[in-house]
Amino acid sequence: MNLSLPTRLALVLATTVSLIHAADDSGVIRISERAQKTIPIALTGFSGESGQVLRFDLEVAGFDVVPVASAQYEVAGANNGNLQGTLTDTGNHHPLFARAYPGGTPRAQAHMLADDVVKAVTGQPGIARTRIAYKIDQGRTKEIYVSDYDGGNPFRATEDHSIAASPAWVPGKLKLFYTSYRSGNPDVYSHDLQTGTRTRVFGFNGLNSGAVVSPDGTHVAVILSKSGSPDLWVANVDGSGLRQLTHTLEPESSPCWSPDSRTLCFASTRDGRAALFTIPAAGGEMRKLPTGGILPATEPDWSPDGKWIAFSRAVGEFTIYVVPAAGGQAEPLTAGEDPSWAPNSRTIVFTRGRDGARRLSLLDVPTRRVKDVNRISGSSSQPSWAR
Repeated sequence: MNLSLPTRLALVLATTVSLIHAADDSGVIRISERAQKTIPIALTGFSGESGQVLRFDLEVAGFDVVPVASAQYEVAGANNGNLQGTLTDTGNHHPLFARAYPGGTPRAQAHMLADDVVKAVTGQPGIARTRIAYKIDQGRTKEIYVSDYDGGNPFRATEDHSIAASPAWVPGKLKLFYTSYRSGNPDVYSHDLQTGTRTRVFGFNGLNSGAVVSPDGTHVAVILSKSGSPDLWVANVDGSGLRQLTHTLEPESSPCWSPDSRTLCFASTRDGRAALFTIPAAGGEMRKLPTGGILPATEPDWSPDGKWIAFSRAVGEFTIYVVPAAGGQAEPLTAGEDPSWAPNSRTIVFTRGRDGARRLSLLDVPTRRVKDVNRISGSSSQPSWAR
C-alpha cells in the first residue's frame, strides 16, 4: 500500500484489461477483475448523510467498505452534530489519527474526514472537496452548472437561454471559459463565478470553441475557424496576442495543456481518421502521438502529474483509454467519453450513457471502479475538473 501513485498506475496499465462489467448492490461497477485490488476499510458509528458521503468518497478513492473482520483499516466515529473520526490499522490496532471536525455541514465534515483518511493511507491528497463544471441538457437550451465533485451543492453558472457548452476552469480560480451561442454564433466567454462578470474573449465569424487555459494561467488555447478550417490557436488569457499554431485543411479539436504549459495535445483528422497530436505552445511542428493503433482518438486530457493522457475512442460505443504522455500502447479503462482528470492524477470524471440519458461518472483508474454521480439530475456531459 506504500507504492507511489505512478508506480501503482504503471503496474495496473501493464495488465491487459478486459471490459467486463459487474455491478453490486451499492451501485459500484468493477470494470476488470484483473485491476488493482481495492483497500478494505470498515466504517463504524456513522449514520445518515455523513455516513453516506464518507462511504461514497472512500469508494471513489479506491477503498472497499467491508465488515470490521475483513478490513485492513477501520474508521470509527460519531456524527452527533460535530463529526469525529478515528482511523486505525486493524492489523496492529495502531491508531493513525483521531480528529474532530466541528462546524460546517455534515457533508463538509464527512468530506474533510475522507480526505484525511486518503492522505493517511495512500500518502496522496484527497479530492472530496474539489469541484466540477459540466453541461446540462435542458431541451432546447443547454446551460453550464458547477457542483462539488460528487454532485452536491449544484448551481447554474450560466443563464444564456441558448446552447452553452465545453466549460473549462481557469487553474486556481473560481472562473470558467466556455462556448455559448447566446449571440447566435459559437463564441468563447470567460465567466467569473465570484463576481458574475462575463467577457466575450473570442467572437470571430465562424467557430470559436474548445478554449482551455494553461496551468500557469497565462495563456489560452482555442479552436478557431477564422482562417478557414478549424485550427488550433493560442493567445494571452485575455485574448490578446493571438497566434495560429496549426494550418491544416482538416479540423482540429479538444486541445489540452501539459502541466508545464509548454505543450498542447489535441485531436486532428489530418491523416484521415481522428488521432492525437502534440505541438509546442510557442509554435512548431505538430507530431502524431502514438497510441498503439487505437483510432479514432479524440478528447484528450493530460494528467496533472504529466504522466498520462486520457482520451476517447469512438467505435460503436465510446471507450476511454489512457496512454503514456510520450506515446505508447493505449489501454482501455471503461466505456464512456469526455474524460477529465482530477487534481490527484488518479480519478477521472467522464460521461456515459445510462437509462437513455447521458450521466456523469467517476473512475478510479488503478482499481477500474466506477461510481455514478447520482446527485446530478438531468442529462449531463462535458465535465471539467477544477485544479
